[in-house]
Amino acid sequence: MSAVKSHPMSVLSAPAEFTLTRRASNRRSPVLWVLSHGLRHWWLVIVMVTGAYGNAQLAAYVPILTGRAFDLVGKNAGNIASGLLSIALLIGGSQVLRAVLQLGRNFGAEVIAQKVERDIRDELYVSLLGKSMTFHSLQPVGDTMARATNDVREVNYLFSPGVNLVVGSILFLVMPLIFSPQYHWSLILTPLLYTVLYYFALRRYLRKLEPITDEVRQSFGLMNTHLSEALDGVEVMKGAAQEEAEIKRFESNARRVRAANVRQGDLEARFVPLLMMAVALGVGLFHAILLYRQGILEVGDVVAYMGLLLMLDFPTWTSIWAYSQISLGLAGARRILDLMNRENNLDQNEAGYAGEMKGEVEFRDVRFAYKDGEPTLENLSFKVQPGQTVAIVGQTGSGKTSLMKLVNRTYDVTCGQVLVDGVDVRDWNLAALRRQISIIEQDIFLFSRSIAENISFGRPGARSAEIEAAARAAQAEEFIQSLEKKYETVIGERGVTLSGGQRQRLALARAFLTDPRILVLDDSTSAIDSATEDLIQRAIAAAAKGRTTFIITHRLSQIRWADLIIVLRKGRIVAIGKHEELTATSEAYARIFRES
Repeated sequence: MSAVKSHPMSVLSAPAEFTLTRRASNRRSPVLWVLSHGLRHWWLVIVMVTGAYGNAQLAAYVPILTGRAFDLVGKNAGNIASGLLSIALLIGGSQVLRAVLQLGRNFGAEVIAQKVERDIRDELYVSLLGKSMTFHSLQPVGDTMARATNDVREVNYLFSPGVNLVVGSILFLVMPLIFSPQYHWSLILTPLLYTVLYYFALRRYLRKLEPITDEVRQSFGLMNTHLSEALDGVEVMKGAAQEEAEIKRFESNARRVRAANVRQGDLEARFVPLLMMAVALGVGLFHAILLYRQGILEVGDVVAYMGLLLMLDFPTWTSIWAYSQISLGLAGARRILDLMNRENNLDQNEAGYAGEMKGEVEFRDVRFAYKDGEPTLENLSFKVQPGQTVAIVGQTGSGKTSLMKLVNRTYDVTCGQVLVDGVDVRDWNLAALRRQISIIEQDIFLFSRSIAENISFGRPGARSAEIEAAARAAQAEEFIQSLEKKYETVIGERGVTLSGGQRQRLALARAFLTDPRILVLDDSTSAIDSATEDLIQRAIAAAAKGRTTFIITHRLSQIRWADLIIVLRKGRIVAIGKHEELTATSEAYARIFRES
């Protein structure tokens, strides 16, 4: 077969595995990333901004119309009641319209927030599914969950109420600048000076706020990580009587979260624009009174001007927590991006080879090392013919499991090639490759679903008869029938409601149902009692017929009937052959028998 391609030797980069089709987002920075998501819903942005502008402008009409009412009363002009009624109707009508526009602003911001949260959860979930096992082995589950739940939620709050209030407050800053000069050109000085000083004070505030909000999100992630580990290992914790130690550890993490939030509250309490606002009102009133005494302004003008200055109150107060919410949202976005950008995306090679697998496996000068670690496997070369049963033996830590995870590209080789049917596994369509390889590991993972769903996980459309046949082949039928709901029994998370042997038999049934061309049994019968072992051995022997089977085991009963035995020691092949041959020629193989 000529499909083999040459792959240069390179350091293992642990790339992502799947990239599903999604609209591209700009991941160069948290701000650009959030914007790229938000601007997808541009029409909602227009609704929000239009509503915010209309809301601010109509809010400015209230003090302007109120000033006219004061002037009307002060002049004692005829038909005052009619004039006041007209002004009252204008104020009432404008505020009804303002309420509609404010609803549009809030509606637009909230829908954007919800859509962005949905899109980000989608993007993050796809990214996590595409990460390599190296990534998932090193990344704490609790921290991942904190980023996937709370941090994503903080990005939602960044838009609503964060951006929603910021856009509204900025326009409230603009209105006094627009309408004040209509009374006297110099009246623009106070709101203008306040706006300039507000900008610099806010900039300084945000610089101080950013590291604090980062610490708030990081400390929460750490607390969540330790909590997840404690709950996942609760049996070990209770068995070692370490409840008190874990409580103290959690309290320490909780105090760190509390301290970070207190620091944020302390900074918010010292928000300088609050003082600036009071000074601006005083200066503005003094300025307006001077103009009034000079006969330049009427009483109504002073009232209207002060009403316009009071509009500065909204951006001053809301910016305390609106910008804090934006800073928390950006901190969450940084943590999410850090998770997604930690590895480069590698397409699942949809155009790759996707033929029916025969089961030939060849290792050519394979070297493998986990990222930044010492080599786990070195200089491995061997070839397995289709349909052969291969036993891989060696002491703990010799690299047996790592060897098998190179076949289905759970990991990629650092150097050399792994070929299936003469095609480098990196040139296979990844889905086609993995669909025809089944690995049953010692640590069986079962989902919190029904037994039938767990067996058919690799073939969701499997018929009941096929599921039951797979269960019988794995010797699981008897214990399933003893359950009250039989195949519809929902098992606990990770299968904790079942015994070790029952979990492993369900895993075997799952593998049998997918009918793989390559079957890997990674010490998968270790938890099966001796009474069941013979039945399981017959099932495995029957399943091995017609497919290439790799067995990682220390059980002599399984090793003896293998067509080929590979002996590993410290990541290297020290012996390879059949049982009788190795018994006579390999001291390493004989030692394994003596130590078993």
